[in-house]
Amino acid sequence: MKNEIFREYDIRGKVPSDINEDVAYKIGLGYGSYIQEFLDQTACVVSHDNRISSESLHISLINGLLESGIKVLDYGLTTTPMHYYARYINDLYGIMITASHNPSDENGFKFSFDKYANARGEMVQDLKKYIDKGIFKKGKGTIEHKNIKEDYIDYVIKHIKLGKKRIKVVLDPANGATTCIAKDIFSKLNIDLIMINEQNDGTFPNHHPDPSIEKNLEMLKKKVLETKSDVGFSFDGDGDRIGIVDNNGKMVSIEAYGIIILRNIIDKVKEKKFLYDAKCSDIFKDEVLKLGGKPVICRTGSSYTQEKVLKENIPFGIQYVGHISINDRLFSTESAMYSSLRLVEVLSRTTKTLSELVDTIPTYFNTPEQKFVSTDNHKLKVIDCIKKYCDDKKYNYIEIDGLKVIFKDGWAYVRASNTGPNITLRCESKNKVDLDNLVKLFTTLIEVYNK
Repeated sequence: MKNEIFREYDIRGKVPSDINEDVAYKIGLGYGSYIQEFLDQTACVVSHDNRISSESLHISLINGLLESGIKVLDYGLTTTPMHYYARYINDLYGIMITASHNPSDENGFKFSFDKYANARGEMVQDLKKYIDKGIFKKGKGTIEHKNIKEDYIDYVIKHIKLGKKRIKVVLDPANGATTCIAKDIFSKLNIDLIMINEQNDGTFPNHHPDPSIEKNLEMLKKKVLETKSDVGFSFDGDGDRIGIVDNNGKMVSIEAYGIIILRNIIDKVKEKKFLYDAKCSDIFKDEVLKLGGKPVICRTGSSYTQEKVLKENIPFGIQYVGHISINDRLFSTESAMYSSLRLVEVLSRTTKTLSELVDTIPTYFNTPEQKFVSTDNHKLKVIDCIKKYCDDKKYNYIEIDGLKVIFKDGWAYVRASNTGPNITLRCESKNKVDLDNLVKLFTTLIEVYNK
């Protein structure tokens, strides 16, 4: 197996050059042996998304698990949040076959070694080292085929409390795994639903060539305007990231979504801590403080944010890339569907439109996340050089999966990507001139040290 497929949060690569049936079998054999030997587990949960390659990988993965002697609870096709829920109700660890929002010619494995979140950091490398040793358990495991769909539908619906106002929703599941359940959930509620890409027989094709949210928002915007809908949602390939469009066809930032939900729940929750990752705009942090809550910053990556939300019983948290943890009523599974329904719930209980709610939120000047091509060997050295520069200049910064350099009215966040040979930069300021200066300075630093 190639070293580079073992990433910060999961195992991921191209099919079949990096990820194939042989790799899946070895991962199954290794994972099954590891959780028996070190974690005293005798069973695990397995499921997969709807990528064309997922079914064959699923079969090979299970063959490896069974050979290790472990019991497999096989839930078949699910979203990643459904997989988390299956782990939760069975009190087990497990493996989800998915490459999340990556293109359809890729695939991978999200796996867990505890009850909080997927493996992260050294946990991923621990499995790789164990597989490389090649000393596995031998046994005859058993398999139990399960179906969680109806249970999960009931679970989600039970925790949604719509008002009297009927909301018109455009939904784009991006031909990803949410096509197996999204319509079933939304159709059971008092919602006017319009599905994008639904075929005449009620089914959906497999993934778009690129199932990422960002590539699908233009189509969503057009449909919202054409149908005069109240809101539009797009989900990523495995259903744990969300994109949002308001009634005027404008994209709603994750921070704006976060503030709308925050304002709705802060007086209803006992624990008033709210999480945001280091990439998020300060508008969310500042709103938490304004409302009397405690903002909690976390490093980027759903494995880290989910762990912190569950360990510290944080009722709500957001990530810049669209992962959302809502933990006030139900066990948080970072479900894009549930997160979208919580916004529909807010809209159903107000006379304001979504665009009007967004208009009440202050705006800061910021950039999207910019990527600079580097190498896996060199990218961390670049960050170290920038850190030394900041030390010499006596800049204030926090080290949180990279450097977040704090200035009077803004910040620059530079980090080595955990999923590829890239360096990323995002900047924010309360005025445009300072933002331009930040971008110029840190772009220059990256380019100089990246040579």
